[in-house]
Amino acid sequence: MTLELSGIRHAYGAREVLRGIDLAVREGEILCLLGPSGDGKTTLLRLIAGLEPLQAGRITLGGTILAEPGREVPPEARHIGFVFQDFALFPHLTVAENIAFGLRHIPRGDRAWRVAEALARVGLETHAVAHPHMLSGGQQQRVALARALAPGPRVVLLDEAFASLDARLREQVRDDTLHVLQASGIPALIVTHDAEEAMFMADRIALMRAGRVVQLGTPEELYLAPAEPFVAGFLGEVNRLPARIAAGQALTAIGALPLPPGTRLPDGPAEVLLRPEGLLLREPGVAAEVEACRLLGPTSLVHLAVADGAGGVLHLHARLPPGRMLHRGERVEIAMDPARAFVFPPEGS
Repeated sequence: MTLELSGIRHAYGAREVLRGIDLAVREGEILCLLGPSGDGKTTLLRLIAGLEPLQAGRITLGGTILAEPGREVPPEARHIGFVFQDFALFPHLTVAENIAFGLRHIPRGDRAWRVAEALARVGLETHAVAHPHMLSGGQQQRVALARALAPGPRVVLLDEAFASLDARLREQVRDDTLHVLQASGIPALIVTHDAEEAMFMADRIALMRAGRVVQLGTPEELYLAPAEPFVAGFLGEVNRLPARIAAGQALTAIGALPLPPGTRLPDGPAEVLLRPEGLLLREPGVAAEVEACRLLGPTSLVHLAVADGAGGVLHLHARLPPGRMLHRGERVEIAMDPARAFVFPPEGS
């Protein structure tokens, strides 16, 4: 069953927050809406869930119209599960009662096994009689997910569902949630502003900016083939290198980069965005001086200074695999990995 969004536009007064969204979330797919805060991602979820009336466009699920201007299926009839950012658990109800709250349409005799099944799915069988305040943040998130999945929804929506968790707990809860969603086999749409989270969770990512989807694709496609500088910078750190296009190459202070096939840029100024892992220690290369080197677990972050060819200095970051530690003031030679470097027109052109 596919969730389809066509031509979705939405405004609050004079401020348009969604400017023509076209998306499809396929059966069993996890799609992440990624982008800066305030770019309409949560609004889109609320429109899908029926919590706000649709102003323009159409929302369908499995070919059935859920919403179009002047025609709205009530939220309770859409069969959509929603996990809110604050989890929205009822503090006076036990875990089991919270999960059962969405099962009022289920015959009473079937509710108990539905609740037990939901608890088992998220690994909370022993917490059925606990109240939300007795649980950790991660456990509360799993209760919210169990409540969303217990009625057997046709789609599940998650709105910044991991944002309130501390970093270490967030990794474990994300991993648990990924397995639960994959096992459910239903379309899932996740809102986040965390690029690492989107790359971990998503089969595909829709990166939004100013109410529009600027690129849609797999995490690998967005990370390794960004459509514009905003995409490259939002998916991860980049070094920005002034460049000049000549004879089908981008010429920079640390070497020449052949333009990718199909790239058409006129001769003249350009910009190369280089991922830190694409800055290599390699001989022969361009001379650079180490400004600092810090071990960050699986990688080392190296700060480098290199002459920019115009009397100035470029300050660059490299991420190196564990091994040799460099020292401040040490001289090294560097080069670019073309697979981690992207050429764009100069900013503002």
